[in-house]
Amino acid sequence: MTPQTKSGSKGYAGRVSAQFALAVLLLTSLAACSSGAGQRPGPESAASGGASSAGSSASAPAAASSAAAQATAATATARLQRTMTDALGSLTAGNPKPGTEQITAALTAAGVPARTLEVSAGRTPTGLDVDSIEAAAVRGKDCVVGQIRDGKVTVTVLPVLSNGKCFVGAPA
Repeated sequence: MTPQTKSGSKGYAGRVSAQFALAVLLLTSLAACSSGAGQRPGPESAASGGASSAGSSASAPAAASSAAAQATAATATARLQRTMTDALGSLTAGNPKPGTEQITAALTAAGVPARTLEVSAGRTPTGLDVDSIEAAAVRGKDCVVGQIRDGKVTVTVLPVLSNGKCFVGAPA
């Protein structure tokens, strides 16, 4: 290759990179426009007074209601997460390896509804102690899952499975 060919191919690569970047930018902008993100009605939409203006004002209360419902659900999930953290923490303070029944009793006493609660087995099928035991409660679309391992409690929030439960293989 001659030096001119090399610079020509570098120039071509640069142009292709720039075109690719521009295409990504345009697609991102189009996606934002089609989703309505970042859009504000301009003076022309307020002046038009057409069906579009009426439709957007009717959807505003629905969007606010949906946002309020999501905030309420998030608050309830956070409250359940704190409840499970506190209850399991208190339980493990006295017994670093509690059994299934003890975990169930502690969580229901703390206010976790028994119908939403799942607790994993405390023993293996061969009769050995498990390394960790998990408890989970369904709250809306969330599973608040607590794990006790070596006397330490970890609580996290995960999505509910398609069967409406938190554990795979949980009875229906």
